[in-house]
Amino acid sequence: MTTAQLDAAPRGEVEHVFSLPHAPGAVAGIRRRVRTVLSEWNLTAERAGDVLLVVSELLTNAIVHALPPATLTLSRSRLDGCGTVRVEVTDLGPSAPAGPADPTVDPDEHGRGLDIVDALAAQCGVHVHSGGTCHWAELPLGRD
Repeated sequence: MTTAQLDAAPRGEVEHVFSLPHAPGAVAGIRRRVRTVLSEWNLTAERAGDVLLVVSELLTNAIVHALPPATLTLSRSRLDGCGTVRVEVTDLGPSAPAGPADPTVDPDEHGRGLDIVDALAAQCGVHVHSGGTCHWAELPLGRD
């Protein structure tokens, strides 16, 4: 999706913004708050689980790889009878330039987060701007 398409995308009818503390336990706390929002939105258990997984992966990515602060924006919208949940995590950008992989990191436990997001989302991408980087994903909710 190009920047023009991103800017033209419909914004959510309902939007929640969460600040992410740059600490290892922060993702679990944000997940609990997001779970409450998804329950209020009456999402199916399966769809809520997918959204929570995308939230977890994007937030963890921000804590591990980016400069603080990070912000999660969760929105729900309807267009032509179809619902969508949009997850955006904005941070100040990469904490270090990309380099060779750390040989002490087990590839079975790390490095697949964005692949998981890509598999679950109908659309996803990255928007780099003067204020940082926004990783986003849109998950369909289905027809009304």
